[in-house]
Amino acid sequence: MLLNLIITGVGGQGNVLASQILGRAAVAMGLKVTIGETFGLSQRGGPVMSHVRIADAGLFGPIIPPNRAHVVLGLEPLETLRILEEYGNSASVFIVNARPIYPLNVIAGEAVYPDPAWIRETLAECSGRLYWLEATDKAVELGGPIMLNMVMLGALCALPDFPIPATVIRGVLAQQFSAARLAPNYQALELGGAMVREVC
Repeated sequence: MLLNLIITGVGGQGNVLASQILGRAAVAMGLKVTIGETFGLSQRGGPVMSHVRIADAGLFGPIIPPNRAHVVLGLEPLETLRILEEYGNSASVFIVNARPIYPLNVIAGEAVYPDPAWIRETLAECSGRLYWLEATDKAVELGGPIMLNMVMLGALCALPDFPIPATVIRGVLAQQFSAARLAPNYQALELGGAMVREVC
């Protein structure tokens, strides 16, 4: 078994923390995992991409080969679209948070952000399966956008045949977070999972 997963977004969305938690969960299950992180010019607001490779035997290089991603977890729509050409393929599964984060050049009026409906249509046409989720809305219900990465991890764990269940993620969180922070993070995992299960 080999799973090539890319988590993509912009700095400040909790991308790196999500990949670390997922890696610890894989190790807890006796799986082999390698993680490679790439950052843009600015960590906060710039592009961030994590390559997570999970296998039941052997170790693999930290960077996924071109067009070999099995799953892409996109915390931001445009950054997810950027992954499609280089790492996606017609069988890739995309889980995408629908809420855009506009880059500085768009805010300054120097560029135009693509229509999110067009991004959604493009991803749907060029992938094996697309889950387009209003995950930021769910995160805000739990206290703020900072919960987005946990909502998205919950969605990931609910994919059919995904090798790491949310219960193992919960165990990793219990080792890493204080008791006061566990309840909202557990709730975020469950909400994300429910969003995917509703459309499976």
